[in-house]
Amino acid sequence: MKAKKIMAVVLSAFMAIGLGACGQDSTSKDSTASNGSKSLVVWTWDETFNVPAVKEAMAIYKKKHPDVKIKIVQMAQNDLVQKLNTNLSSNTTSGLPNIVSIEDYRAQNFLTSYSDWFEDMSNKINKSDFMNYKIKPESYEGKLYGVPFDSGVTGLFYRSDLIEQAGYKPSDMQNITWDKFIEIGKAVKAKTGKAMLTLDPSDLGILRVMMQSAGQWYVKDDGKTVNLQDNQALKEGIKIYKQMIDAGIVKLISGWDQFVSAFQKGDVAAVPTGCWISSSITKSADQSGKWAIAPIPRISSIPTSVNFSSSGGSGWYVLKKVGNGDLAANFLAETFGSNKELANTLADKIGLVSTLKAAATTSNYQKQFEFYGGQKTLQDFSNWSQHIPSVNYGLYTYNIEDILTEAVQSVVKKGTDVNTALKNAQTQAEAAVSK
Repeated sequence: MKAKKIMAVVLSAFMAIGLGACGQDSTSKDSTASNGSKSLVVWTWDETFNVPAVKEAMAIYKKKHPDVKIKIVQMAQNDLVQKLNTNLSSNTTSGLPNIVSIEDYRAQNFLTSYSDWFEDMSNKINKSDFMNYKIKPESYEGKLYGVPFDSGVTGLFYRSDLIEQAGYKPSDMQNITWDKFIEIGKAVKAKTGKAMLTLDPSDLGILRVMMQSAGQWYVKDDGKTVNLQDNQALKEGIKIYKQMIDAGIVKLISGWDQFVSAFQKGDVAAVPTGCWISSSITKSADQSGKWAIAPIPRISSIPTSVNFSSSGGSGWYVLKKVGNGDLAANFLAETFGSNKELANTLADKIGLVSTLKAAATTSNYQKQFEFYGGQKTLQDFSNWSQHIPSVNYGLYTYNIEDILTEAVQSVVKKGTDVNTALKNAQTQAEAAVSK
């Protein structure tokens, strides 16, 4: 689904979330960062994921730094982006936090436009401690500004019972191509009457997944040059998108609620998307033991395409002009930037798939989950995260998608040639981003 909603849904599938009050360091409506030597303000979104993550980090940090006070200001991600843009563009520190969450798809836009606002974290954390694919979107001109947080690693969530009814085994779902996925989808539809997956015509999330699996994006590696017309991975992805619809294995939906309802009611056999969807899948307790997770399909016609990709994810950033930059950087370095036990705790409390490599060695990553037939899902996600191709998401992901959505639908509904559609989209996108 839309990446804008990604962080609103969390991978809390395995344990109930314990929000635990932290005394006076609770979520606050006061958005102003204090310049006091021992006070910090954090802006973030999602009261069930990012907020409890910061609270756990606070609890750890205060053991060594008991006099530090931290306020958490939670708001909708779109509101956060708007407020941050407004202040940074006007060069106004009033009301800004010391630390802010930024989605990976948006990070390059902020770093390119306002790099002098952000604290260089290159010498404060070791970037080799994190999954490689997270470093490029959170870096600018050779410097690492973001402290990587959650993984958007993708998985092919599938109903093992429906797949078996269609004549396939779990081994048949491993490291497959999209061609094989369509083949299995046809069998599932024929034998069970169920669609293989949902597609929302207004959402290009699945194309993003396909592109990154081949190391490509809507822009070239410089993050600015529009890359649609000659983007072979995008071109093949659109063809696959149309093939799935033409094969009759798709349930067309509109919006998040219909997307979730489709698999919770058992109307589809597979959900190829980010790991964060697990919390919604596992709400259907009556389906426990009937699901499994395999790596995402790859594009057979693209030699560089692999069975690993990402959808979503974010990092933590220090706004150095606000004040207390050293304290804010130290807080992040000692918690999200290095503490594997924090990652282990958050795996239990909110189902975090951390991008800190050492997290994979902790106890909660070794757990088997009954809902997925005893699969060690966190361990698998962590392993797959290490193989995600690194791309530069650049400055224009959402701007370009507004244009590309129409191009994709012209191919699907009107039969427009893919090359023609992407040529026109390239021209429109270049004009749009040059304004």
